[in-house]
Amino acid sequence: MRELSPSAPFLSRNGEMMYKPKMHRLYDVNGWAFVALSVALIALMTLYPILNSLWLSLHSGRGVVTEFVGFGNVVRLFYDPVFKKALWNTLTFLIIQVPIMILLSLVISSCLNSSQLKYRQWFRVAIFLPCVTSLVAYSILFKSMFELDGVINSFLMFVHIIDNPIPWLADPFWAKVTIIIAITWRWTGYNMIFYLSAMQNIDKSIYEAARIDGVSPVKQFFFITIPLLKPVILFTSVTSTIGTLQLFDEAMNITAGGPANSTLTLSLYIYNLSFKFVPNFGYAATVSYVIVVFSAILALIQFKAARND
Repeated sequence: MRELSPSAPFLSRNGEMMYKPKMHRLYDVNGWAFVALSVALIALMTLYPILNSLWLSLHSGRGVVTEFVGFGNVVRLFYDPVFKKALWNTLTFLIIQVPIMILLSLVISSCLNSSQLKYRQWFRVAIFLPCVTSLVAYSILFKSMFELDGVINSFLMFVHIIDNPIPWLADPFWAKVTIIIAITWRWTGYNMIFYLSAMQNIDKSIYEAARIDGVSPVKQFFFITIPLLKPVILFTSVTSTIGTLQLFDEAMNITAGGPANSTLTLSLYIYNLSFKFVPNFGYAATVSYVIVVFSAILALIQFKAARND
């Protein structure tokens, strides 16, 4: 076999001059041959759509008949009241729902991690079960439940909590509440699994020492559990933020963005621009990059805040 030629010399720990073997070009070719298919698929399925959508965002027109407008679509965003409404709705869902869901997941996972709780395996399965349901199926179910004569109003009136039915889907405020309830029900169990698995890796002696020192369970939760779960909380915060910014199925199937665009999200607006209104794929691509920019900015802020802590 052909010997490997030496490359640039370097000093060893003993101060002796040594030579590092140089990799033969044949090995480089074999390495690229192994990863060539993966690189080609990544370029085809990821890189090309990103670059193509970026180029498309610089065009505007009806359907496939478009013209180059440069940053005209970006300027249009500032004068588009529907886009502003969709952006405000999406940020409202993000600011309200994500903290509620994360805190609820932490509390539930802390309770289910207790060895004193009976049948905790069944509770874990029951809470995680909504995560594996179909998005469309559960959205339609929630829509029927929150109708004016649905199960929710019937139950609330039966227990005399309300006297008149609540217009869950007809009132802008209650429509937002319905979407928030639906998202929380769907994704709380998903984050709970991450927290629960992380809690089981925490050394039990830490809690035993805290109990000996007289630390209450509530203080253990806030001063021991949450600080030790900081990396997992950061991960779930970032993923939940990105998921909420891309919110589509619930707004589409439960309220269709109504009433009066009160639950219209950015993703649903992109769908309307592409398939419901007169198609303008260039402007829709520009709105999609708003989601990308906000996702990147919020993720950087969360990473920065976690690093400072």
